[in-house]
Amino acid sequence: MKRQLILEDGSIYIGTAFGSSREAKGEVVFTTGMAGYQETLSDPSYCDQIITFTYPLIGNYGINQEDFESIEPAASGVIVNEACMKPSHWQYTSTLDELLKVKDIPGVYGIDTRALTRRIRIHGTLKGRICSMEADKETVVKELKEQTLPTDQVEKVSTRSPYTLPGRGKRVVLVDFGAKRGILRELIERGCDVTVVPYHVTSDEILRLNPDGVMLSNGPGDPTDVPEAVEMLKAILGKIPVFGICLGHQLLGLACGARTTKMKFGHRGVNHPVKNIENGKVMITSQNHGYTVDTVGFNNLDLVITHIAINDETIEGYRHKTYPAFSVQFHPEASPGPTDSNELFDDFLKMMSSSKNEGVSTCQSV
Repeated sequence: MKRQLILEDGSIYIGTAFGSSREAKGEVVFTTGMAGYQETLSDPSYCDQIITFTYPLIGNYGINQEDFESIEPAASGVIVNEACMKPSHWQYTSTLDELLKVKDIPGVYGIDTRALTRRIRIHGTLKGRICSMEADKETVVKELKEQTLPTDQVEKVSTRSPYTLPGRGKRVVLVDFGAKRGILRELIERGCDVTVVPYHVTSDEILRLNPDGVMLSNGPGDPTDVPEAVEMLKAILGKIPVFGICLGHQLLGLACGARTTKMKFGHRGVNHPVKNIENGKVMITSQNHGYTVDTVGFNNLDLVITHIAINDETIEGYRHKTYPAFSVQFHPEASPGPTDSNELFDDFLKMMSSSKNEGVSTCQSV
């Protein structure tokens, strides 16, 4: 059965339907990873987005029970060039098509994803709708142009109530803005006692837990849509060590006086080179974000840039000059992606130990 993707600029891409039979709308983005489609699809940061996979064949090793980053994928739709319906892998338990049907996510294959990606790179991310061939183009385009992107994505994917993953090591509060399972895995592997809390947690609630450190997770959408998190961070900075990842990186920046801006088409994939300014090391990183901490006025803040993107020189990491706090825009948990930056979790543990031993607000270089 044929199905079409209509973009707000009036362009149409026709392919073959797979996955759920329903229509879907959302911001159309692209990711460049050659593998890791299961982790990508289940990353909460893709909430309300239609994911275009640039790699030409998706689904060839199927779906397994080990590689989910969340129980319920939040993506609106999937666009691929070729969808493999007969995967081959010893771990696979279902096909991509079967997963999309179970999770009620529509997909289209047979689309020229290179042409679609070029359009997004030229014009920026565009709103789109996956719909039947009977849908009227003019009506859909009009509705897309009038559509306002949602501002409640973090609320949709954050945990509803706190829960604990016991450990005998450092007590870490993980603020869940749409946390990937990989972040929890890295903390648990290091013996941390982890308490996961909702995005709207207050500073008083965190302080009552008496943690050794606070981790700010990844998540979807515009960081300015989560003002309660910014206020919470302003209140705990200097009192507890903080480590931010992705959306957490942007929120920490806002709390420190930085600005954030929307990127033309963002960074999404597992092959983004990042340079650590402090030691000259270049890492290949996994990324998924459409917003960035702005460089304008950044040098006037109590923050020091530690990492930059090689491709466009956007800020990829910074640390506070006085307080024990640092963050990175990329994903050191590498789910999917390379493990080049995994040591940042060890830096976080060292920061917590140092701050506890010294009893003062000092920040270790990362």
